[in-house]
Amino acid sequence: MTEKNKKKITVEVDIKAPIEKVWHFWVEPVHIVNWNNASDDWHTPSAENDLRTDGKFNFRMEAKDGSSGFDFEGVYQEIKSTESIIYKLADERQVEITFSEKGENTHVREIFDPEDTFSLEMQQSGWQSILDNFKKYVESNTGHETLHFEITIDAPAKQVYDAMLDKVHYTEWTSYFSPGSHYKGSWDEGSKILFLAPDKNGEMGGMVSKIKKNIPGKYISIEHIGIYKNTDEITSGPEVGPWQGFLENYTFEEEEGTTTVQVDMDIDQEYKKEMEEIWPKALEKLKSICES
Repeated sequence: MTEKNKKKITVEVDIKAPIEKVWHFWVEPVHIVNWNNASDDWHTPSAENDLRTDGKFNFRMEAKDGSSGFDFEGVYQEIKSTESIIYKLADERQVEITFSEKGENTHVREIFDPEDTFSLEMQQSGWQSILDNFKKYVESNTGHETLHFEITIDAPAKQVYDAMLDKVHYTEWTSYFSPGSHYKGSWDEGSKILFLAPDKNGEMGGMVSKIKKNIPGKYISIEHIGIYKNTDEITSGPEVGPWQGFLENYTFEEEEGTTTVQVDMDIDQEYKKEMEEIWPKALEKLKSICES
């Protein structure tokens, strides 16, 4: 059978979660490593994902006993956020994934070119098992939610952006979250940054994070990858808790010298009420700093 005449394989599933959450869990490496396996004796110890047209991905898949493994890798051809992904694998096979809302659920469909080694039935079963594992992982993370806050500040966007990140001002407007709050590291795109504060015993704790995106005066995206505890950076294991992989995004929109700051942050239900109380106060403080 020629490549042109090969029958494509389809796998699909309905997931009890909003499409934004499903997309987030599908594309973020911190989540990919938790669901990308067809059976319990395999896992994905590492994942790299440059989610853009012509961007590359590489998910390392291995048997847990170390007996075998391979790189699942390819190049993205087209990406429509929360809608579809098309990519080519290293062996030139094409895969198309679509995400669509189905009431309160999200439908995910994968259509892919088969390879020659295994039967069509075996390939369909393997890919379906991974998709079913993804469904299970998403639906088990029931506490995930995205909160939105915004405030209008009578100052240009670049001024607001600079004040928000300034080390001195940062400790002022974030003091509502925890007295002594500060950061260590760089806001440069791709850099690691620590968000820290002392606890009641004086021991330093906080978040280990990464700057996913930074467009000065316009947009910042922070990915939380672990916790900081007793001088240790913990990025794996049960201690990490529900924050790993969550995003915190800041958008700055200026109109005639006035800036609207929008904050969108992933949150666990346990902390939702606390964040809903604190963020408006913190943004009011930022407003005061910028307008004084």
